[in-house]
Amino acid sequence: MERDVTGEVWWWRGPAPFHVVTVPPEEPDAIGAAAARVTYGWGTVPAEVDLGATTWSTSLKPTDGGYVVPLKDAARRAEGVGLGDVVELRRRLAV
Repeated sequence: MERDVTGEVWWWRGPAPFHVVTVPPEEPDAIGAAAARVTYGWGTVPAEVDLGATTWSTSLKPTDGGYVVPLKDAARRAEGVGLGDVVELRRRLAV
């Protein structure tokens, strides 16, 4: 399952702090359906993400009935992205 996600970069405080982008509200149901097949614990869903020309592997994190996409620091630096920036991500779930 491949989708584009556009959103603002914000700071998620924990338990491990990350810069994240919230998955749009219409997406969690589709992710949840795939999650049962691919999650490896805590409801996280493995994914590959593109930000500009940078690609990395991560896991979508469940939070507040939805999901967030953690942004790898090296990817943010490579693409010049900071807090409050609106970015477009392409994500592919490992389904």
